[in-house]
Amino acid sequence: MATTATSVTDLCRAARAASRRLATLPTAEKDAVLHRIADALLDRTPEILEANARDLQAGREAGLSDALIDRLTLDEGRIAAIAAQVRDIAALPDPVGEVIDGFRLPNGLDVAKTRTPLGVVAVVYEARPNVTIDAAALCLKSGNAIVLRGSSSATQSNAVLAAIAAAEAPEGAVQLVAGGGREELAELATQDDLVDLIIPRGGEGLKKALVDVATVPMIFAASGNCHVYVDADADLDAARDIILNAKTQRPGVCNAAETLLVHRDVAGAFLPGALRALREAGVELRGDERVRAIDPEVAEVADTDWDTEFLALVLAVGVVDSVQEAIDHVNRHGSGHSEAIVTGAYAAARAFELGVDAACVYINASTRFTDGGEFGFGAEIGNSTQKLHARGPIGLRELCSFKYVVRGDGHVRG
Repeated sequence: MATTATSVTDLCRAARAASRRLATLPTAEKDAVLHRIADALLDRTPEILEANARDLQAGREAGLSDALIDRLTLDEGRIAAIAAQVRDIAALPDPVGEVIDGFRLPNGLDVAKTRTPLGVVAVVYEARPNVTIDAAALCLKSGNAIVLRGSSSATQSNAVLAAIAAAEAPEGAVQLVAGGGREELAELATQDDLVDLIIPRGGEGLKKALVDVATVPMIFAASGNCHVYVDADADLDAARDIILNAKTQRPGVCNAAETLLVHRDVAGAFLPGALRALREAGVELRGDERVRAIDPEVAEVADTDWDTEFLALVLAVGVVDSVQEAIDHVNRHGSGHSEAIVTGAYAAARAFELGVDAACVYINASTRFTDGGEFGFGAEIGNSTQKLHARGPIGLRELCSFKYVVRGDGHVRG
């Protein structure tokens, strides 16, 4: 593994050379690499925790928010879970060479559409050292080389984790870009001859920094302004459990709910108990006039709150007159990540499913399930809110393109 003591271009060039070898690596060899990485994570846990402690100390001194500290934190349990995810990825079917479609032309040519690695994937991410291993494992299994660029807040953790992955992977397959600033990021984002895809995983600031300079194609693992809508025909006990889980189970992540919408017909029956439970869980509540008429202790919601990814125990709450009004609100203010409806009415569920523009739509379930591990992908590099190539959790298949393999028997075109 190299760092920015070597130029960004040289790192990407080494990754490109490695990607050629990875594309032809047998499944058994890729899986063996992943199992060695998992073993090394467990064996070197004390070293990882020591590095992470240095990052956490620096983060607290720099005044990082509780949500960012939570994302940054590693412990024995989280490291064991990361290692388990690596083994889960190894156990998944190899996407490379998978036949997506096949057919025979009238002239006798056999055409197969097959998955093929993208080549070199760069992942730019903030304050989530687990992404270092998740991204490397997913790329290695899908036959891609990876260039990692984490944030300064996780410098020590990322260095150890990337070194572990690089030591077990084919030479050059895992590269870490570390130690530079925005100029370095711009250099990485313009390596279009060497890098096939950049996946930024972070907030709007990171997104803007890349949009302004990138010439390499990008898929954004973007922010999550997620909603839970409680319909007139909802099971109110289930709705309470769902919003509590979606908001409080881990508030500092992108699939946590930031807004609760409630149909006017059940607002009086649902909100008093639900808001009390949320308040007891430590949630700061901000509501519109109809919410505050039911519970005057709720603070007045600001117009900007509807568009805010709080990543904290803060929740905007509103009352709507119909499922269509809820859909319109979600499409106006949501980020296209994960949206949920709680209802017993098929028509309402179907309208929400079809009308909401989001990567993941939930019917009677928490938004917190938007996750590669939960979806059976082993792990994820992030959750795409875009519509082209990949949407939702970015797993093995999303790290592949495809090629057409055409077999003939001396065919020539007349």
